[in-house]
Amino acid sequence: MTSSRLHFRLDAQAPDSGARAATFRTLHNEVQTPLFMPVGTQATVKAQLTRTLEEAGTQILLANTYHLLLRPGADVFRRTGGIHGFMSWDRSVLTDSGGFQIFSLPHSRSMSEAGAVFQSYLDGQTILLSPELSIETQIAIGSDIMMALDQCIASTAEEAAARAAVEITQRWAARSLAARGDSPQSIFAIVQGALFPELRRESALSLGEMPFDGFAIGGLAVGESKSEREDLCEFTAQLLPADKPRYLMGVGTPLDLLEAVHRGVDMFDCIMPTQLAQRGAAFTSSGFLQMRRSVYKFSREKLDAACACPTCARYSRAYLHHLTKTSETLGWQLLGKHNIHFYHQLMREIRASILAGRFVDFYREKRAVLQESDRDNPVRKPPPARQKSRSLGSYEVHIAHEGFASIRQVTSGEIMHMRTPPMEEARSLYVEQSRLAERLSSSADPLTIWDVGLGAAANAMAAIECYEARAKIGPMGPLGPIRPMRLISFENDLDSLRLALRHLDKFHYLRHGGPVGIVANGEWQSKLCAGLSWSLVPGDFLETVARAPSPPDLIFYDMFSGRTHGEQWTIETFRRLFAACAGRAAELFTYTHSTAARAALLAAGFFVAKGRSAGAKEETTIAFTPAALGSPTTRCYELLASEWIGRWNRSQAKFPAELSTEQQPAFADQIRQHQQFR
Repeated sequence: MTSSRLHFRLDAQAPDSGARAATFRTLHNEVQTPLFMPVGTQATVKAQLTRTLEEAGTQILLANTYHLLLRPGADVFRRTGGIHGFMSWDRSVLTDSGGFQIFSLPHSRSMSEAGAVFQSYLDGQTILLSPELSIETQIAIGSDIMMALDQCIASTAEEAAARAAVEITQRWAARSLAARGDSPQSIFAIVQGALFPELRRESALSLGEMPFDGFAIGGLAVGESKSEREDLCEFTAQLLPADKPRYLMGVGTPLDLLEAVHRGVDMFDCIMPTQLAQRGAAFTSSGFLQMRRSVYKFSREKLDAACACPTCARYSRAYLHHLTKTSETLGWQLLGKHNIHFYHQLMREIRASILAGRFVDFYREKRAVLQESDRDNPVRKPPPARQKSRSLGSYEVHIAHEGFASIRQVTSGEIMHMRTPPMEEARSLYVEQSRLAERLSSSADPLTIWDVGLGAAANAMAAIECYEARAKIGPMGPLGPIRPMRLISFENDLDSLRLALRHLDKFHYLRHGGPVGIVANGEWQSKLCAGLSWSLVPGDFLETVARAPSPPDLIFYDMFSGRTHGEQWTIETFRRLFAACAGRAAELFTYTHSTAARAALLAAGFFVAKGRSAGAKEETTIAFTPAALGSPTTRCYELLASEWIGRWNRSQAKFPAELSTEQQPAFADQIRQHQQFR
């Protein structure tokens, strides 16, 4: 048995299961496992008092080093005596290292052996988060359990990337241990390896040889399926030392926790109890309830008859329904209080069943309940509907070989989002690449997005989804105040959207009030996010571009290709678009990497850069106005340079189709003399 600052003791091991009950001692209290840790990222669990958490039975809170390093800063904790007195919390605190948050900012950081370099979302300052700085900050915070800095990557990453992450995580782990020095705080290492069992084995065994006080299973719940997560969780847990705590990071629902305990995990954290409470949802002994449902409008019942929490003891479902529908903060607070109590009660019941030697029976009974959704008032399925037509006007529903649905224009044969699911491409190519989430906090001025080629509204809905996710953090959340966003879509034929709305079973992203409002009224104003609006400019884009309500900051240019709709990719079209930017710092994103289209953009006055890959395309295209040159975003772009000019000179398709032979020499000179290539 290896030494540990936590004095870990295994109290019981469930027969025919990996489930275990244990006890360990931190600097502040005795802890019994299995346990759930509410997430207090910024030294607070959202909408909850520390007294409430104590009453619910919280043993450890999780706080985040990345956020606390930026605000309030390590000096505040040094001067105030640490996080416990700072937030009035007498029990244990575990601090995450910041690795996952760095992973969540793929366009604002770079990784190296030294650490992760990122820009502060508060003031733009460049910071190197090294293993040493992470531990130094956690020591200043005064947490009971620190986490070694790791390189988190998507669970679906390729093997080479996963191996590199495993190797650098191991080296950073050794540096984190050295940085801890003689501090009495405990420290956990984090196992990585994506979905590759042998990499997981390598990571677990290598880290297990180091004198850590516990081990976490990282890099899950970031892209894999539920069955993949459970299999990797069980595989990894069995590789970890039996005499130290095992912690599955960022997971999950009550059912997820039950499954992971069965597979040998002791500790969990997740934002779900408070995040879902904000949306009106509750976990109960009657299944998962959504208090927005009108079935609760007159209900005098308790939220959960089997629950003894303060919310269930005092408030009716009718009142909680009312608070949820009116977006009152009290509703969020009361439902969050209940959800946290429910999680802790589940952990206590699991522990008792392990100690009594009946966990497997408990697991089977509880599993059936936890996967239910509202057994008191089940959602009744409507009778089978008549088969809906899969075509409308010039459009039809197309099912790809991979199984996802998109819209095909019959007359041209073009398919919107042919090789990638619509929302996946929209998020990657337009929302993520434009760094929309960051822009929503970068200014107080309204942000205007032109969605040129509405189609079935995937790009528009990806932008709205991004805004709503940012708004849920709060108007003055860790990213700063959220700015208003005006989305303006251009489309001359709404039949593609109307058809997709008829098939919501295939186009799930349209289950939202926005698309219905656009089709019915040509505009939509969010009721949940006061700063979010969406309007339609109907008609041919060339004719309507000049009468758009406001100039763009971002342009999502997603028209049909120049092969079938050449008029949408001409120099004149891009000149009008450039003029509509009205001298603003505007950026355009499009799926094409056509040489002629890029040349037309350059001729219209834009600067042009390489965009990320999409589907079968190795590159896409980014363009921006001269006013945007040198901005924080455009500095990250890879501009077309002399290499591209060389290929363009040799290309047999370098001229936009509308140019006559006589016009081509002058056009060629214009491209070669563009400021971008000087």
